[in-house]
Amino acid sequence: MKKAPRGRNVAGIIPIAGWKNSFDFPWPDYLQPIRQGMLAIERSVYECAYAGCDSLWIVCGEDVAPIVKERIGDYVLSPRYFEEKDFVKNKGYHEKWVPIFYTPLSQKDRDRRDSLGWSALHGALMAFQLSDKMSQWVLPTKYFVSFPFGLYDTKFIREHRDAIRGPNSFFLSHQGKTVRDGLYLGFTFFPEDWPKFKHHVKNQCTGGSRDLPIQERWSSRHFTLDKIFDVDVISIDKKIEIPEYYSLDTWEGLQDYYSSDMKIPRPTRKFMKPYHHRRMIEGEEY
Repeated sequence: MKKAPRGRNVAGIIPIAGWKNSFDFPWPDYLQPIRQGMLAIERSVYECAYAGCDSLWIVCGEDVAPIVKERIGDYVLSPRYFEEKDFVKNKGYHEKWVPIFYTPLSQKDRDRRDSLGWSALHGALMAFQLSDKMSQWVLPTKYFVSFPFGLYDTKFIREHRDAIRGPNSFFLSHQGKTVRDGLYLGFTFFPEDWPKFKHHVKNQCTGGSRDLPIQERWSSRHFTLDKIFDVDVISIDKKIEIPEYYSLDTWEGLQDYYSSDMKIPRPTRKFMKPYHHRRMIEGEEY
């Protein structure tokens, strides 16, 4: 497997394809407001940016991509700029722009492996394949996965940024449970771990044999996170416990979050503003 020549290049993965909406709203669950002026998916973007990701890859369907892109944009400004701008002479020189890519699931995975967990793996695959076509210097050396459906304070990510970008695996946990137990908590994995996850899913899937009833074919499309990421051969090198955690998989969980005292910090207006790539076509700006 190809590797980046040196240094660390962390790709942030935000999977939203494959999620079955829990609320009877006209909008998807990841567009649910979690505080004034902030949506659930924006919390994940903020989390990945605070983790020090060099690129963000949002896995979503073609039907919702324009809505998400209109809200999120094509770039996000690294939060480290706001930490360092008051201590440098040339502020613009220290700006770091993190590109955001939008990718759908493959057609061959539709109704076969299109679960939320596989969506995260597909985002990592697209990040690796497209980066490989651009340059070996932008190949991801590590992936950080953030789920918009888990709600917790992002300050823990900020405090452990070096560990996330470091050479060891990193998992967030709540009451001793991680993504391996089905919780929507951030974690990292490496490019060499991807084939292990794929074989783990393939070995558990029933396949598409016509000898099976239709409802029993391709069981991997219903796999939960623990079914995909609970692989014993992949170690957990560093695990950080978070005190409060809420999920968007039930209405009761959302009510518990709204009634709690936890307040997820909202980034500054300059960070939250969607930045779009400007294209120049025959001298005309669009």
